[in-house]
Amino acid sequence: MGSLLGRYFSIMTFGESHGAGLGVVIDGLPAGLAISQEDLQRDLDRRKPGQSEFTTARRESDQVEILSGLTSQGLTNGAPLALLVRNQEARGADYAKTAQVFRPGHADWTYFKKYGLKPQAGGGRASGRETVGRVAAGAVARQLLKALGITVRSGTMAVGPIWVEKIDWAFSETNALKFLDQNSYPQASQAVLEAKDQGDSLGSVVTVSALGLPVGWGDPVFDKLEALLGQAFFSIGAVKAVEFGDGLALSRMRGSQANDPMGPQGPLRNRHGGILGGLSSGTELLARLYLKPTPSIALDQETINLEGQPSIISITGRHDPCLAPRLGPVAEAMCLITLADCYLRGPAQLEQIWPPK
Repeated sequence: MGSLLGRYFSIMTFGESHGAGLGVVIDGLPAGLAISQEDLQRDLDRRKPGQSEFTTARRESDQVEILSGLTSQGLTNGAPLALLVRNQEARGADYAKTAQVFRPGHADWTYFKKYGLKPQAGGGRASGRETVGRVAAGAVARQLLKALGITVRSGTMAVGPIWVEKIDWAFSETNALKFLDQNSYPQASQAVLEAKDQGDSLGSVVTVSALGLPVGWGDPVFDKLEALLGQAFFSIGAVKAVEFGDGLALSRMRGSQANDPMGPQGPLRNRHGGILGGLSSGTELLARLYLKPTPSIALDQETINLEGQPSIISITGRHDPCLAPRLGPVAEAMCLITLADCYLRGPAQLEQIWPPK
């Protein structure tokens, strides 16, 4: 089912929304990296459900267990690192009436056609809860990159038609929507709550920023940094579009507007979003992820049942009216995992590794 990602920092996630638990196995970690449960739990707590009126009411502690890969001193030992989060409040009964019909906007129908699987409680592997393992792996990658001075952050750029007017990273950490602008936050929060009250949901945009990257991460041609990050971001279920730097706006410019002037230390502007020729340019890496609305809504929708007969469905249960607040940490994780993989690919010039010291 395509559960593997990465060449040098390699992850495999496992588990389902309503199974016993979910987790990840990480291979390729060098020995000697300090990892603690607290390090991982900080990121998992930012993603977990039930924290505000903008997220699902499902209550999960998302406590991580480290099963293997550490010495008694809490250092990686070079073997695979296995992490597990047990499900505690799965309510499969909420999905009893959808077991015989396909939910619009979900993977139920395509999974049925490919694997012969009837609609599974919570969507099974297609559930957003699968991202628990990704966030745990991202927290490990964060520890690896922190020593290099690399930081990755995220925030909500837009909710429905409401966009930020001025990015304020400090403010995003003070509100449950993770919105990046204090002035337009009241309209954004109102829009989400109105959709929720009406049994509906809203699309959104999340931005990811990476600071401290050196020049040259990524590889030309097929392994360009945008390509690696694009795969990572697009693997998140709700993501329908990704842009780097000024993205789509560049297609409306002349070259004289789009090109970033250069100085002795590199680019003097950052329309390119931190990537030139598929390689990191040393400026801030900026990406925007466009998220579709949560497909689980309480309004009546046309669908078909397992026999292909027309049916009407309205989805009850516990669902996020807007995905951005909890998807931000997932986007960070996918960025961190990709950057850790690039770091472990090693230097590209012989003089950097030869002759041996």
